Amino acid sequence: MSVRFKMIPKQNNLVSPPEVKYYPCAVSKGEVQLDDLARIIAGRSSMSRADCYGVIMALSDVIGEALSNGNIVKIDSLGTFQLILQGTAADTEEALGKSNIKGAKISYKPSKDLKSKINRITYKRMR
Repeated sequence: MSVRFKMIPKQNNLVSPPEVKYYPCAVSKGEVQLDDLARIIAGRSSMSRADCYGVIMALSDVIGEALSNGNIVKIDSLGTFQLILQGTAADTEEALGKSNIKGAKISYKPSKDLKSKINRITYKRMR
């Protein structure tokens, strides 16, 4: 199966005169929900759909807990999850404190195995 894409025009206002260039944009075929993943995994294993659902939910909880505890989560065939802090700068190291932290994001880096699967994708342009 191939990934469908369409061309999207984007204007560059930093050049004079402004110019329009076209870039590829992936077109989604829909969403795969947790229940769908559990059903697919159950079909490929000896576990029931409910068991798979529970394992996926537990994995999500455990990843969240590990990140909250300051750990990096590495799942060999999936990738690495890590917290990235967002905040404001301080003039000195001593002035830097919790008040400078405005929030956190989760950084995800796919594994080499997952990247290699992505590299085998074929593409089909939509007209």
